[in-house]
Amino acid sequence: MTETKTGYLTGKLLLAMPTIGDPRFHRAVIYLCAHDENGAMGLVINAPVPALKFDDLLKQLGIESDIEIEAKDLNLPVLNGGPVETARGFLLHSNEFQQKDTVQVDEDFSITGTTDALKAVAKGEGPDQALFILGYAGWTPGQLEAELQQNAWLVSQPDPALIFTDKAEEKWEHAVHKLGFDPALLSGEMGRA
Repeated sequence: MTETKTGYLTGKLLLAMPTIGDPRFHRAVIYLCAHDENGAMGLVINAPVPALKFDDLLKQLGIESDIEIEAKDLNLPVLNGGPVETARGFLLHSNEFQQKDTVQVDEDFSITGTTDALKAVAKGEGPDQALFILGYAGWTPGQLEAELQQNAWLVSQPDPALIFTDKAEEKWEHAVHKLGFDPALLSGEMGRA
């Protein structure tokens, strides 16, 4: 297991504001896996990949042919994690599951990016809670900080229930409500007091 260095906003959620300006991130909820002086990397956790199911993905990778897939794991969502390296897969999961290449982000969440992790999920030996994500969102040094100053994002604490059990289309609204805001009242206008 490899542990990430702490600091900045690693392990936090970013909630896209109406001012985001980039349609790829409209109402996005992003789990920040890394954030430091070199930039940031996060996974969009509320954008399902249309018409792609986990069992189809396993078949495409040639994994399911020699493994009996448990029915509960066939429903694992496949999400669009962002516009960078969209063919690269990540398993965002609870921490009880650890493999050699697992990166523990914080006390609740880890990421693993190997086909061995997918095989473990297919065998029913994977994490208790997981999302399968293709691609990621990336920021160059200082870019995320600039977007935060422009009010493009709200920052929130992650919640395993929100990340793993809420329906994808409800995550943004639920996360905004947890911060005490009415999503209908969030403005697309910027300003400073």
